[in-house]
Amino acid sequence: MNFAETLPYVFLLLMAIAIYLYAILDGFDLGVGVLLPSDNENFRNQMIASIGPFWDANETWLVLAVGILLIAFPHAHSIILRELYLPTLALLIGLILRGVAFDFRAKAITQSKKLWDKLFKIGSLMASASQGFMLGLYVMGFEYSFFSLIFAVLSAICVTAAYTYIGCAWLVVKTEGELQKFAAKKGRVAGWITAIGIISICIANPLINPSVLERWLSMPEAILLMLIPLSTGLLLVIVDRYFKQVPLENDFVSWLPYTCVSALFALCMMGLAYSFYPYVIPNQLLAVEASSATVSLEFVFYGVVIVLPIILAYTFFAYRIFNGKVTPLEYY
Repeated sequence: MNFAETLPYVFLLLMAIAIYLYAILDGFDLGVGVLLPSDNENFRNQMIASIGPFWDANETWLVLAVGILLIAFPHAHSIILRELYLPTLALLIGLILRGVAFDFRAKAITQSKKLWDKLFKIGSLMASASQGFMLGLYVMGFEYSFFSLIFAVLSAICVTAAYTYIGCAWLVVKTEGELQKFAAKKGRVAGWITAIGIISICIANPLINPSVLERWLSMPEAILLMLIPLSTGLLLVIVDRYFKQVPLENDFVSWLPYTCVSALFALCMMGLAYSFYPYVIPNQLLAVEASSATVSLEFVFYGVVIVLPIILAYTFFAYRIFNGKVTPLEYY
C-alpha cells in the first residue's frame, strides 16, 4: 500500500485523535458546567475560574474534527449532518449559550449573575447530551426506530455522566478544600453512572450489529480485546478509591483521577475504533469510499502537518502557564 492509498486511513486516525482530545479537554469544562451548584456562588465562581483560561480554546479540537470530516470525507460529512441535523442544532445552541453566559456572568449586575450561571449550566447540558445522542444514532447507523432512539437517549445520559466525571477529576486537580470534596463526591456518582453506561453500550452494540459481535469473538484478537474491559474496570476502581479519600495530605497525586479518566476515554475510543474500522459510517460507508480525491488529501495533509503542531504547542503552553490551583477569575 503506497502513500496515496494510506491517506484515507491517516485522516481517519487524525479525526479520531481530534475527537479524543476534544473529549478529554472540552469534556472537562462541559462537565464543570453541568456541575455548577445553584446554591453556592463561591463554588460557582471557583469552578468557572478553573476553566476560564482553557474552555474556549478547547473547542478548537471539535472544529478540527469537523473540518477533517468535511475536507477528507465530504460524502460522509453530508450524510452525518443530514441525519443529525436537529441534535447538531441543539449542540450549536448549547455552545453559543455557554459562550454568551460565560462573558455576561462576569459583567452582569449582582441579581443577574445567578441567571447567567444557570444558562451556562443549561448550555453545558445541551452540548453534552446532544453529543451523546449523536453518538448513539451514529453507532445505530442512523436508524430511527423506537429501540435506536432509546439507545441514543441512553448514550446521551452516559456521555453527559462521562463529561461530568472528567469535570470532577479536573476540579480535584485545580481546587482544594470543600470544593474539592464536593467534586470528589459528585465524581463517584458520575463514575458509577459512566460504568453502567459503558456496560450497557457494550451489551447493546454487538446485539445491534452482528458484525461487531463476530469481530469481538474472533480469535486470537478476542484475547487481546479483553484487555480493554479489564483495564477499564481497573481505572474506574482506582478513580473511585481516590475520590473516596479526598482530600489527601499535601494534595497527593491530585492529577491521578484526571489521568485515569483520560485513559478510560482512550480505551472507549479504541473499542469503538476496533468495532467499526475501516468504516467512517458504521456498516454503511468505508473510509476509502467516502474520501476526497488523492490530490486533495495530499494538499490537506501537508496543511495538517503544519497546523496540528501549532495547535498542540499553544494548548501545551496555555496549560503550562495556568497550571496549579485556581485563582479568582477577574476582568479589567
